[in-house]
Amino acid sequence: MKPFYITTPIYYCNDRPHLGTTYSTVASDVFARYQKLRGRPTRFLTGLDEHGLKIERRAKDEGLAAQDFVDRMAAPFRTAWQELGCDFNDFIRTTEPRHKMRAQVLWQKMQANGDIYLGHYEDWYCVDCEAFYTHKDLVNDTLCPTHKKPVERIKEESYFFRLSSYTDKLLAFYDANPDFVRPEGRFREVKSFVREGLRDLSISRASFRWGVPVPGNSAHVMYVWLDALTNYISALGAPTEQGETGQLFQTYWPPQGEAVHIVGKDILRFHAVYWPAFLWSAGLFPPTQVWAHGWLTVNGEKMSKSAGNFLTPGPLVEALGADVVRYYLMRDIGFGQDGDFSHRNLLARYQGELSNGLGNLLHRTMGLVQNHFDAKVPTIDLRQLSDLDSQLQNTAQRCAETAALHFKAMAVNRSLDATWELVAAANKYVDETAPWALAKQGNSERLAEVCYMTLETLRWLGVMVWPVMPTKSNALRIQLGLPPLMPIVNVNYWPSAWGGLVGGASLKPGAPLFQRFDKAQEQSVLERLGAPASETPAVPRSVAAQTEPRKPLSPIPNMSHITIEDLSKLELRIGKVLSAKPVPKSDKLLVLMVDLGETAPRQILAGIGKSYDAESIVGRHIAVVANLPPRTMMGLESQGMVLAASDQTGLSVLNVDRDIAPGTRIS
Repeated sequence: MKPFYITTPIYYCNDRPHLGTTYSTVASDVFARYQKLRGRPTRFLTGLDEHGLKIERRAKDEGLAAQDFVDRMAAPFRTAWQELGCDFNDFIRTTEPRHKMRAQVLWQKMQANGDIYLGHYEDWYCVDCEAFYTHKDLVNDTLCPTHKKPVERIKEESYFFRLSSYTDKLLAFYDANPDFVRPEGRFREVKSFVREGLRDLSISRASFRWGVPVPGNSAHVMYVWLDALTNYISALGAPTEQGETGQLFQTYWPPQGEAVHIVGKDILRFHAVYWPAFLWSAGLFPPTQVWAHGWLTVNGEKMSKSAGNFLTPGPLVEALGADVVRYYLMRDIGFGQDGDFSHRNLLARYQGELSNGLGNLLHRTMGLVQNHFDAKVPTIDLRQLSDLDSQLQNTAQRCAETAALHFKAMAVNRSLDATWELVAAANKYVDETAPWALAKQGNSERLAEVCYMTLETLRWLGVMVWPVMPTKSNALRIQLGLPPLMPIVNVNYWPSAWGGLVGGASLKPGAPLFQRFDKAQEQSVLERLGAPASETPAVPRSVAAQTEPRKPLSPIPNMSHITIEDLSKLELRIGKVLSAKPVPKSDKLLVLMVDLGETAPRQILAGIGKSYDAESIVGRHIAVVANLPPRTMMGLESQGMVLAASDQTGLSVLNVDRDIAPGTRIS
């Protein structure tokens, strides 16, 4: 089993940890925990980037030496990740001697390969992203394209890296490794950038002193990105002057291990273009994969101190617990996409999916078993299952397999979709079997079967939610009389065999997993967190399906009925989105190429651009009206219609919960 190594970006410590850095770190921890559950040797790295002009200036503004400043700023990051339950193996700081020494060795190896030379550099420099830009990159001739802040003109002596000589090797590597960058849309951007031609890269600075000194020329410090990227291997003990790499590097870095970098989309170029070239120059292998996630807004607005919505994780954890924050971030935002953090959606998912969904399932099941079986697992004959019992078992098997496939693909939100399908199925099973009625009738044999099936489903769920909610998972397992999960290498804990609970084993009924909030309590939480005033919370997709009890739907106004014959005229088909891109001069249209199982894909225009980035829709299996006549919009022909639901939060494209062959008829 190939060892697995996952890293966050090392965060620039000029400010406190916030929601964006929280998202990267939690996601990395979730993926690391899943791999541990499957028995893989796993290592998780995070840390801080502590050099550069921005740090030097910030320390000076506060009247501190640069080292004193970064020492002060480091503690809140380590504390925040620990409070969020992030179980990292190493926390590296680029000011540590172990890192600085290895960054210098990397430089020497690149220099020995003939890839570094001395010259002069002049261009536009953004202090915030520590990157140079050409004039064509700038916004309104003066602003950084990322931070929208004024850039500075810098001219100085500099060492250069022969990046231009790696253009063909990078493109060949991308072709040979089609999953090197995910999601696919970001990879297309990277390849397009490289195809335009690469310039040699300035990799030293002589205008400030706060950095790793260049070997052999102390008048220069290393470019902060060359310094920072090296952390991924310096933390593993590589490289060294003697050429030895150390056991951790030999175990976890390619080709022996699988190394995955989790980064924000704004720093993808550094990781997917510069970093592989640096490593090749030093005689080393590139990482296995770079996953670029999107940006987070807060309640629909860009996060900033001036807007008063600069969210740090501490108050959220204090109000709702670390596992709830982790769950919301992983559930509500498709990994790789831009997302919005909404306080009200957070509360809606908490109430609907956690409290009324999983929490209610555990609480009412434990109550039944405590009252009727003396808080012990009922003993039943698993060979004599009813159809309803078999359906629940089959659903558990399918949902666990689907969730695992999505975890493997880093689609944690879709993995949670599958997990909560099982939560909903178990609650439906309890409603349909009506164990309270069985108890009243004195049908203890059937009551035992129902309680066992539900308890066993909870055992499976306790494992399936562990990567995202480790504390709540272990609390659930304790009530089931099971020990906390402590993954062991080469032991696969992912559920696959039904019947793991032993009849007669003692249970430990306890407090509800998730406290229910009434309206006043919910409003109090929102006020404590500084949520903007709103009359009604937005209900996230699938929350309504988990909420008990549900009110009857109101009649649809002005609804006219159709016949079966009318319905049969519709050709509704499953389509797989092969590619997507925005339609020029349109703020909402995307042009999709959709596989409908025909000889060639169809071009379909969909007005979903305000709810979905183009790359986020690629690969989805969606519902399509296939027999509409072609229609021309914005000069482009559309050969079908994508089905979507609409509410106050925007559009939600209808898709299926498992891979179904393109062209399959919806009936």
